[in-house]
Amino acid sequence: MLEGRRAVTHWDDCANLQRRYPTVRVETDPIFIEDRGVWTSAGVTAGIDLALALVEREIGYQVSVDLARRLVVYSKRPGGQSQFSNRLQQQVVDETGSFETLHEWMEQNLHRDLRVEKLAEQAGMSPRNFHRVYTRSTGITPACMVASMRVEAARRTLEETDLGVAAIARRCGFGTDEQMRRTFQRELGVSPSAYRETWKQQS
Repeated sequence: MLEGRRAVTHWDDCANLQRRYPTVRVETDPIFIEDRGVWTSAGVTAGIDLALALVEREIGYQVSVDLARRLVVYSKRPGGQSQFSNRLQQQVVDETGSFETLHEWMEQNLHRDLRVEKLAEQAGMSPRNFHRVYTRSTGITPACMVASMRVEAARRTLEETDLGVAAIARRCGFGTDEQMRRTFQRELGVSPSAYRETWKQQS
């Protein structure tokens, strides 16, 4: 049934699915995919998103929203949304939880100066020691985490508001829309404007 089609499953099983069925175009990131009438999802909770998308297609948007509200679930995540949220990624890279408080502070202050010196001050460490300990503990640099958080915040704002790219860039700490565009291209492989347009088509 999936031969020659795009499909997704839980990220932990994608490689196995591709190995067993090489003619299937397995994608590792989306939470669900529809390809020529065949739907696949990335797991149990992603299956709820898939079901809501089916309800919307067959009955209408408002019905899917009302159903999501009755089920007390988030309404509604488009299929192209990543299986890996920024918060989950933080938990993955910071297995000890030693920087959880700092990460929460960073998320609330993305519009501020988040250079290493400021982060080190917030963590109560010297800049050199903070950079060394953070990178060793998480496997990524502080700058990479800041960029990831800002992209995540900007992505959500593009989805949920009609704010212009320049305003979102300032709100999320990029400074300029050009800096935001470059970061989006590096992190997501797409411009902010193209991301918003794609999201609208999926929603």
